[in-house]
Amino acid sequence: MARSDSCLARVGAGVAIGGAVGGAVGAVYGTYEAIRYKVPGLLKIRYIGQTTVGSAAIFGLFLGAGSLIHCGKSY
Repeated sequence: MARSDSCLARVGAGVAIGGAVGGAVGAVYGTYEAIRYKVPGLLKIRYIGQTTVGSAAIFGLFLGAGSLIHCGKSY
């Protein structure tokens, strides 16, 4: 396996793990905020979904970028 394949796999894994963690945190935080601000009816589902997706994207981006930066270092 070439080094670039290994690096790409690491970055992909970082994005996936970051997305999963971010999604979980976003779902919990979105639910808390929807209840706290008394979001009405079905808008709660939309609010929680937006928070979940946004948080997953941000966490995935940063963990993927961190994996990419770490990929260039040799210890």
